[in-house]
Amino acid sequence: MAAASQEQRYRTLIELGIALSAERNHNRLMEKILLGAKSMTNADGGTLYLVTEHKDGLKFEIMLNDTLDVAMGGTTGKPIPFPPLKLHDDQGNPNHKNVSSYCALSGTTVNITDAYDVDKFDFSGTKAFDAKTGYRSKSFLTVPLKNYENEVIGVLQLINARDRKNTVIAFGPDITPLIEALASQAAVALDNQRLIEAQKHLFKSFIQVIAGSIDAKSPYTGGHCNRVPALTFMLARAACEQQEGPYKDFHLTDEEWYELEVAAGLHDCGKVTTPEYIVDKATKLETIYNRIHEVRMRFEVLKRDAVIDYLQGVLAEEQPETALKAALDARLAELDDDFAFIAECNVGGEFMAPERIERMKRIAEITWTRTIDDTLGLSIDEMRRRHGEQPKPPVQEKVLSDKDWHIIPHEVAFDLSQYDAEGFTMRPCAQKYNLGEIYNLSIGRGTLTAEDRFKINEHITQTILMLKALPFPKNLARVPEWAGGHHEKMDGTGYPKSLTRQQMSDPARMMAIADIFEALTAADRPYKKPKTLSESLKIMSFMVKDKHIDPDLWVLFLQSGVWKTYAEQYLKPEQVDAVDITQYLPKAAE
Repeated sequence: MAAASQEQRYRTLIELGIALSAERNHNRLMEKILLGAKSMTNADGGTLYLVTEHKDGLKFEIMLNDTLDVAMGGTTGKPIPFPPLKLHDDQGNPNHKNVSSYCALSGTTVNITDAYDVDKFDFSGTKAFDAKTGYRSKSFLTVPLKNYENEVIGVLQLINARDRKNTVIAFGPDITPLIEALASQAAVALDNQRLIEAQKHLFKSFIQVIAGSIDAKSPYTGGHCNRVPALTFMLARAACEQQEGPYKDFHLTDEEWYELEVAAGLHDCGKVTTPEYIVDKATKLETIYNRIHEVRMRFEVLKRDAVIDYLQGVLAEEQPETALKAALDARLAELDDDFAFIAECNVGGEFMAPERIERMKRIAEITWTRTIDDTLGLSIDEMRRRHGEQPKPPVQEKVLSDKDWHIIPHEVAFDLSQYDAEGFTMRPCAQKYNLGEIYNLSIGRGTLTAEDRFKINEHITQTILMLKALPFPKNLARVPEWAGGHHEKMDGTGYPKSLTRQQMSDPARMMAIADIFEALTAADRPYKKPKTLSESLKIMSFMVKDKHIDPDLWVLFLQSGVWKTYAEQYLKPEQVDAVDITQYLPKAAE
């Protein structure tokens, strides 16, 4: 009979060891440890403590008592109202009076037959509790939980072992080694769980550091890196809540939620490689600064030259002064008008129709005289772009020009083999940048050249390459794909891989919608005004018709109210206007 009981205990110990190694939920792990120990000893109650973060006390994690019907901590949701047991007194002396603190400090198991017959430890609190409740605390088994470094990380205390007739007995010497073995397995499981949580916390901190570094380069981009994950989670939760429709079977486990959190947090990590002056390019002539100031000074020089010509004409007395003055006024007005036009072109707010480009090019032919050597004070990199002999001043120069040294080549030949290996279909321009003044002012819409656009779009290839370079564990293996697909379109016209809807995962398509909606409604972009809710949703409805956005997710986005929830949290009051979502829904969904 006894042999059979012992065999059952061994079997229970093995099963508990397997269960503990597989458990990832902290509260459930706590309960399995304590319930397993109670079961093996038929104990009436027990407490599991964990050493506090500062290692100065034992924190109550879970308390159970069958007779008193007590269940606190763990998965019960009931907080334990007792403060942590101090391991040292106010003078720094070790607390050896309390059996649990003694066990933690000494790392030894304590087996007490009857707490009322022990002088070494202070059980006055226990006796007072018994007097108040009518309970009788008798046998105690207190075991330390030691990790692989032999460090005590917790204490397991069992109370009142019982025989088959539920009579309270002492914890026998045969059971103590088994509970110590269980405590050892529990310590390993707890330590592993803590290490996993520490790694997750470290990685989350790493994500925050990346977002912070992007924020330091460009504050609005940092805000974007925080808002897109929030919106992605809202849409993912809405999908998980669906009871019917395309997403009725969609579900994310705890590990997949973490995977999505990592992917969303790092979806734009490649922007650390993008120069902020391109990301923030608010005018066509802007680089590190707005070069319209240089153009303005050339017009100032032309106006001074016109005044000088007028004064010289007056002194020469070859023409009536009134005629000279009229010609001067006309010339100054013409130069002011020409510069105003160039400045208007620089803003990029109006479409550059062919006739506007032609006028800009005619103005560019106006010449002015440069009398100072323009190679003075240049950097080594700038001088490398100056080819051949430079003419000595004075030099006649055009008021706008595209010069050879405006072309900035790639530092090294662009290696397309890595692009091909990753399946990237986007291709770089022949040159890294083109700073030509006429070239930039001729931009049809917006402020970006083809070279600027590629450099901005390149952030997604850099994101994928950076993420694929990380040795992600199996549970995070999809992070590069989830994070790297938010610029793809459902019809395959997106980038960087020209993926179609069928080739993309649900999380990647969710992130694409989140990225677009955030960009449209963002109020912190230096190059555009924030759009209202109705404007943003209208634009996105056209994108659905053009097969750029997933139609099923679009319906879910509207009908679940995700757009409204996000607006309440992140949009300015003046952006939140009246919206009738029925006009944005596909006819089949109405």
